[in-house]
Amino acid sequence: MKVPLLDLAAQNAVLKEPLTQAFQRVLESNQFILGPEVAAFEADILPWTGAKHSLGVSSGTDALMVALSALGIGPGCEVICPAFTFFATASCVARLGARPVFADICPVCFNLTPKEVARRLTRQTRAVIPVHLFGQAADMDGIQEVIQQYSNEAETKIHIVEDAAQAIGAKYKGRPVGSFGAFGTFSFFPSKNLGGFGEGGLVTTNDTDLYETAHMLRSHGSKVRYRHEKLGGNYRMDAIQAALLRVKLGYLDRYNAGRSRNADFYLSELKSISGCIQAEESWCECATESIWVSKTGDARLILPVEYAHNKSIWNQFTIRVIGEGKRDALKNFLAEREIGSEIYYPEPLYNQPCLQEPEDAEQGFPHAMRLSGECLSLPIYPELETDQLEWVVKAIKDFFNQL
Repeated sequence: MKVPLLDLAAQNAVLKEPLTQAFQRVLESNQFILGPEVAAFEADILPWTGAKHSLGVSSGTDALMVALSALGIGPGCEVICPAFTFFATASCVARLGARPVFADICPVCFNLTPKEVARRLTRQTRAVIPVHLFGQAADMDGIQEVIQQYSNEAETKIHIVEDAAQAIGAKYKGRPVGSFGAFGTFSFFPSKNLGGFGEGGLVTTNDTDLYETAHMLRSHGSKVRYRHEKLGGNYRMDAIQAALLRVKLGYLDRYNAGRSRNADFYLSELKSISGCIQAEESWCECATESIWVSKTGDARLILPVEYAHNKSIWNQFTIRVIGEGKRDALKNFLAEREIGSEIYYPEPLYNQPCLQEPEDAEQGFPHAMRLSGECLSLPIYPELETDQLEWVVKAIKDFFNQL
């Protein structure tokens, strides 16, 4: 039985009629860049972000570029980023001439920890980018607290830019991600819970002045045509992308609920594997001293956990396969049974050739290093059938039974 990592056809086929109508509407309007479709999408999505303003842009990466540029990030600035996340989080910092400063992550929630942020803060720090990885919110209270304390002592301003590329609809203590920092940034890459038909992204903010700056930067730094006040770029969202995303936005609750349902199935069925444990929120290094090793020393398989104060959207269901080479062996085993899986992420960011600095090698990132060798993401998309989920579970059980 085939179980792909993602099945876009299963999701989009049932929306053929409204998607076709949206496409036809844009085709007949002959307004293909920005315009009323983008403005309508920006208004429609605001309740999902909890923010006052939103700005449709060309990709999640460009959303980060716009946000960081609007905050004046550039040469001489340091920006704290998690060492374990997608490349764009740090590459946007480097592209602006600033220095990405890497911090280790929590082995339970996979997110940046306040203690690690506190360790990396310097008088050159101008921003921190918490990534709400795999659809679960980072510890925003803790991160805000350490930043505020340091800012008061150093008499400097440090901004938070939330990388919520994988987390549209996720909440932290009842509040949507993307509404905590100076900016929130989102991606509508096809694999996301709200997946577009190509590239697309969103910038959110509660600050009207920052919104106006970002609005200029989106269109070459121009308020008035052919007069450019800032060095912006072409970060505009296509009208067709906005129109199609508006159709799918009406189903986002259903998509997120389906992913949560599938996560519950995995958590229930995989726990019977010998040597399998589910991580617990109380082990989280964001708020406690490390007890990870003492709790997981004999584990062969570690399942993820959704925190009680969070609403995860399960963009990925990521397990940890313990033991050298075991993760890759499981991935190959699943592939032989036509089951898709993916490694997010095989290299910590400090190991990327274009981002390496001598100082990084001396810092030590034990959790990011281990995660890069243990993490494997399973199919979690909402259209999965029960027999497909059962096939995935059976294959994983067969793998561990043969060890």
